[in-house]
Amino acid sequence: MTNAARRLALIHTVAGLVPRFRELAAELMPDVETFDIVDETLLRDATTEGRVSLDTARRLVAHLAAAERHGADAILVTCSSMGNVVDAARPFAGVPLLRVDQAMAEQAVERGTRIGVLATLGSTLGPTAALIRRTADEAGREVEVRDRLCEGAFEALKAGETERHDESIREGLRELIGWAEVIVLAQASMARVIDSLTDDERRTPILSSPRLGMERMRDLLVNGR
Repeated sequence: MTNAARRLALIHTVAGLVPRFRELAAELMPDVETFDIVDETLLRDATTEGRVSLDTARRLVAHLAAAERHGADAILVTCSSMGNVVDAARPFAGVPLLRVDQAMAEQAVERGTRIGVLATLGSTLGPTAALIRRTADEAGREVEVRDRLCEGAFEALKAGETERHDESIREGLRELIGWAEVIVLAQASMARVIDSLTDDERRTPILSSPRLGMERMRDLLVNGR
């Protein structure tokens, strides 16, 4: 199969992230065809319930099956809140299935033993911190994780108040800078803040998932690694 014939399905729970992932796909995998499945109710319900319920998990699994039926050669789920469902579904998938934050967690563990985690949703904070701890265990490393919830930031972003969203994240960063050796932004929607940070705020490495996740997908789908 040639690269031109390969198809990547991206499953999103935030419609606003579609353009960013399309840009990354065009940059990193120009010969791979992509298509998007968007279901914002997945994240809405996880946020309302404070967890990913069985019903929400079933709906995501249905989207995974639909992506395969539509010819996907690989699937990337761009929502960190859905990560545990992706892990559970992977053994049953007929094509490679990745969660967007796996590569980010691995790099965080490689770069430090004191890892800060920022999230704008509680439904993402816990799973991301757990992923980092599990990744460290699998790598035989000991890490300390401190997590912070940026209260009100996600609601501000949904309301179009991007500066309030960004400032809430910067406040969270300031709480962790000086302690953390590396800081993880738990949600793909937070990555936009990095470009607006000052040099002082950048003195601690800050990782976000979109590019790292897409680079991992490229290595798997295009480079066969």
